[in-house]
Amino acid sequence: MKKASTGSAMKKQGESRCTQKTISLLSPLGTIQVSGCENGVHTIQILMDVAPAERSSGAPLSCVVTDSPAETSPEMQRCVEWLQAYFTEPQTAGSLPLPAFHHPALQGDAFASRVLQVLLSDVKFGETVSYKRLAEMAGNPRAVRAVGGAMRRNPVPLLIPCHRVISSSGQSGPYMSGRGDHLKQWLLTHERQRGEG
Repeated sequence: MKKASTGSAMKKQGESRCTQKTISLLSPLGTIQVSGCENGVHTIQILMDVAPAERSSGAPLSCVVTDSPAETSPEMQRCVEWLQAYFTEPQTAGSLPLPAFHHPALQGDAFASRVLQVLLSDVKFGETVSYKRLAEMAGNPRAVRAVGGAMRRNPVPLLIPCHRVISSSGQSGPYMSGRGDHLKQWLLTHERQRGEG
């Protein structure tokens, strides 16, 4: 009898979980996979399957959907539109609404969540902030290492711009645990060049 009630409780828990779908886009950074549900975006993954696009003056960049489920939520569609604008018309991305986020790391009052929210709201396109300054902005100036941890666990890079966080010395610092340092440089250059135009 106890097993039946446990199974029933587990079934109810499972039913309350959302159904995630994934959209793939081909961007100047390679394939980007956006996963989410009707409630919002869960994760963004940059697959690093190709070298970042070479820059040429004035050459348009593109970001196109390569794989998508038949039906996508409005939040997922909003994310796709934002990413496309970020790469093709970055000066317009800031005026577009961001999708809702539906990931536990972005909810609640934990310091990491606060850091990501402050980064999203206070560090604008083309700007950078040091790990130390971001710790101060989030309310704990001694938590520089915790800021680095929050950047490593950011479930939605690009939307929450962890690439804009640099070391106090001005060096770009690691991106995607050091595997994506070249992508961080590309993103910072993209924002700097597009911000001037």
